[in-house]
Amino acid sequence: MLEALGAAFLAGGTFFFAAGTVALLRFPDTLTRLHALTKADNLGLGLIALGLALRAGSAGEGLLYLVTWLLVLLAGAPLATLLGGIASRSEGGGPPP
Repeated sequence: MLEALGAAFLAGGTFFFAAGTVALLRFPDTLTRLHALTKADNLGLGLIALGLALRAGSAGEGLLYLVTWLLVLLAGAPLATLLGGIASRSEGGGPPP
């Protein structure tokens, strides 16, 4: 049962990564691309980490997957904010530096 649930989470994570890639290619400007990509990739990585944690051989290995996801979440928000600010200023919008 855990194997099937883990496989379902892995498939869901793969779907969200693919959706984020499509958004990156299709959306018109940098800020909307960045927003869609960070949301889809955070959810995709979370589902993949959860799926791998369920299929892990030990509790320590599963915890390592989840801690990795949390570290990516903590690093991703400030990085997206910085990139959005740089993109906004270079495209002529946003507050002055």
